Amino acid sequence: MSVVVQKFGGSSVSTPELREIAASRVLEASRSGSQVVVVVSAMGRIPDPYATDTLLGLIGPTRSGPNRDLLLAVGEMISAAVFAELLTSLGAPAQAMTGGQAGIVTDDTFGDARILEVDTTAVRVALDAGIIPVVTGFQGATRGGGVSTLGRGGSDLTAIALGDALGASSVDIYTDVSGVFTADPRRVSDAHSIDRVTPAEMVELAGNGAKVMHSKAAELAHATKTPYAVKGLRSNIGTLIDDDAPIDRDRPVTGITALRNVSFFRVIQGLSDEGGRATLDRELFDRLAAKNISIDMINVNDAGVFFVCDDENVERVRAELHNLNLALRVRMHCAKLSIVGAGMRGTPGVMAGVVRAVTGATVEIIHSTDSNITISVLVPDDGAIRAEQALHDFFALGPQTATAALS
Repeated sequence: MSVVVQKFGGSSVSTPELREIAASRVLEASRSGSQVVVVVSAMGRIPDPYATDTLLGLIGPTRSGPNRDLLLAVGEMISAAVFAELLTSLGAPAQAMTGGQAGIVTDDTFGDARILEVDTTAVRVALDAGIIPVVTGFQGATRGGGVSTLGRGGSDLTAIALGDALGASSVDIYTDVSGVFTADPRRVSDAHSIDRVTPAEMVELAGNGAKVMHSKAAELAHATKTPYAVKGLRSNIGTLIDDDAPIDRDRPVTGITALRNVSFFRVIQGLSDEGGRATLDRELFDRLAAKNISIDMINVNDAGVFFVCDDENVERVRAELHNLNLALRVRMHCAKLSIVGAGMRGTPGVMAGVVRAVTGATVEIIHSTDSNITISVLVPDDGAIRAEQALHDFFALGPQTATAALS
């Protein structure tokens, strides 16, 4: 029998009504002849009593560690037990399992643990006995037996890791929206769900701000070639992520994402740097890495070093670099817009189109970077929505078939 993994996020199990709908998805898959493994997140969002952020509020700001992870894991444990009992009451015997009981072994980086291996023995025993395993997302166990968590959004990662280890025919990620959208529908008119995208596109979309999929989960699925879909809980339709997704060279852009509240740094080196520019650049990056400060849109050239970081980290960056022989220029309150599409690879004119669309909307381009299938531009935050809409319109991403923008 084929194995199907179904993951239900916190918004999908937050109320009795929604849990009933989620249970119906499990029963449909089971009755179709598949063995089903369920992964659940904690129920709801703050201020719901068992949501992760609500639990975190019990101890306030604190360093990551085994005590914090043990507390945060409780939300998923409650969710798994409640959902397993619901399935059992509907005639589908189910067994709640922690991540550790389901064989997810991690390192001991509490708060952001890395999965080392997945031992599916216990899960397969349950499946062979006709029992549906309901596994807690977002967590595993260290080799020493401690409870560890995988970072925010880690339930997606749990589902993909289990899907890969079990050789699942599919992994269904259920959310409160019907799939991956061409842009955020809250900001862009005519944004709509996409039928299919490639795994490489999903990695870029997730990594650059699309909230429907955890970026590490998208990367793992791409690396392991695990097939998956992002679906709406109520609609049961969404986006299939697979290597056979069509690539349209006439419409090279698949989607647009936005990351808000970022700051742009321009670092200008002194003229008499002892040890040379390369040494200074290396010291700059080493200092930021040592403090676990994430930076993005990095460019190093004769004019200096350029990068962005979250607005909240600006003063931390200043503090780390203040005594180096360099000058810092900082522009806060920016937004990073990423234009993603597998059809961009080898297609001329895409960057020209990006510039035309953004400047045509009277929005300044502060900085840009690119890769094979992604172009990212930094714009003032107060012009981000205008620029997103202009890009969406220019590249004909609306639901109606339109004349190709680059023709």
